[in-house]
Amino acid sequence: MALSYLERRGEIETYFDRTAADAWARLTSDAPVSRIRRTVRAGRDRMRATLLSWLPEDLSGLRVLDAGCGTGALAIEAARRGAEVVAIDLSPNLVAVAEERMPAQLGTGRITFCSGDMLDAKLGSFDHVVCMDSLIHYRCADVVASVSALARRTRASIVFTFAPSTLPLATMRAVGRLFPQGDRAPAIEPVAEKKLRRMLGDAGELAHWQTGRTQRIESGFYKSQAFEIVAP
Repeated sequence: MALSYLERRGEIETYFDRTAADAWARLTSDAPVSRIRRTVRAGRDRMRATLLSWLPEDLSGLRVLDAGCGTGALAIEAARRGAEVVAIDLSPNLVAVAEERMPAQLGTGRITFCSGDMLDAKLGSFDHVVCMDSLIHYRCADVVASVSALARRTRASIVFTFAPSTLPLATMRAVGRLFPQGDRAPAIEPVAEKKLRRMLGDAGELAHWQTGRTQRIESGFYKSQAFEIVAP
């Protein structure tokens, strides 16, 4: 049975806050890691650079939501461009790491770190929203619903990533089901780009939004696709 957004969100929070927080902090640092994790680190670095390149070079006076900020690398770079960044993650432990890593000086930008749901309307409105690998554990319908909810409070663009539906990823997902639930991360949900585009086009709240750039990043075990939608 497919899990609802709330059920899957709970799984993700438990995994990243209690099970994998230390490993994730290590992966997103300069610490030595295994060969496989080096490919994941390299892929994430390329993806982060891609998403940042789709934002304005000068973000002065603009409000940016880093939805699923992890240990804060993207939020820091956006703030260095002058943005007022709200960086949120389900894991309080990862947010604590992000706060520890925040430089003393960010120029004219600033970051507010918090833990909670990226869809919380209390976060306010934004010029740009970035969801880097924070939607890859959700079904396509939940991805579209999440993007639609964010669009209500976004003025310019939303850039997000999804797990592209490929044979290797489907095989890895099937093998993962062989392990006990407590021993594995929340499953990555492969999404077909054609289906995603169709569902985004059918979403009423996105009727006037336009699809923009897309780019797939593959690096060893890291496979993720960036996608952009732009407000009219």
